Amino acid sequence: MSASPTKAKAGAEKISVVVSAKVPVNDLVTRFEFKRQDGGPFPTFSGGAHTVVEMNDAGRTRLNPYSLMSDPEDTETYAISVRRDDEGRGGSLFMHNFVNVGDQMNITYPVNLFNLDLRARKHLFLAGGIGITPFVAMSKQLDRIGGNWELHYGVRSAALGSYAEELSTKNPNKVHVYEDDKGEAIALEALLNGQPLGTHVYVCGPKGMIDWVRQTAKQAGWPDDNVHFEEFAAPQPGEPFEVRLCKSDRTITVGEHESLLEALEREGVDAPYLCRGGACGQCETDVIRHDGAFVHRDHWLEDEVKASGKKIMPCVSRFVGASLEIDR
Repeated sequence: MSASPTKAKAGAEKISVVVSAKVPVNDLVTRFEFKRQDGGPFPTFSGGAHTVVEMNDAGRTRLNPYSLMSDPEDTETYAISVRRDDEGRGGSLFMHNFVNVGDQMNITYPVNLFNLDLRARKHLFLAGGIGITPFVAMSKQLDRIGGNWELHYGVRSAALGSYAEELSTKNPNKVHVYEDDKGEAIALEALLNGQPLGTHVYVCGPKGMIDWVRQTAKQAGWPDDNVHFEEFAAPQPGEPFEVRLCKSDRTITVGEHESLLEALEREGVDAPYLCRGGACGQCETDVIRHDGAFVHRDHWLEDEVKASGKKIMPCVSRFVGASLEIDR
């Protein structure tokens, strides 16, 4: 029998794992593979799922979401790929510089906010940079069931095209790679116009690419339900601000380089999460009172809700002003 999963404070189950492989993919990307510490099987997942990796960085806990790119049916190994971001908040640098084979870590059970719609007659994948990772798992899932898919993948150069050669070799008629340094680009309008009825589009990559695909598809008359995207917004720094926690009856300060969610966790206040990137809605929090302005960065709240000042997503959004009271 496998050991019981670790229970997180906010209700997310975690799995204790050991790093079984650390594989450099190119100058920026490294793949990490995990086995369960108890030797038991991982749960199966569906293509597009992610896990949140817990890192102990010199006493500071970092929690970063990464797409699972291993075979969804493989219960022995989970794999993620991490792009090093020298200008980021430190999670990717920690993974690259300090995590090694044999290290013990915790990850959350898989959650899927970017799942395949298996009613689709065809799946059109559009990837940019490290946004390729969910499509590696999706393509494996579809190959197993005979699904119809096609991938268009934009990379900075051949050398930085993570898994491009592997995917192209295995699927020469399905995979199309575009190298920026050669002036190559996806002819998106023509590509979308040439798809058969019942096609669904999936896009993962830089924010600019996601916005471009969504806007182009909308202008071309594609239904919103047929266009899927994944973008985890990273918390951005800002001026420190104080928050009154009404349920906890205390006041905390959110630092310049931490999110409100991280500040809550630092102070031992339970706050739920699934993605930590403003996409899942799990950490949505009621605002009791405020005197100031919100800096909303999530993809969850509707524009009118953001304008109302009654909700905040603690994982990525901030506040600027005299006072803020929330229902935590």
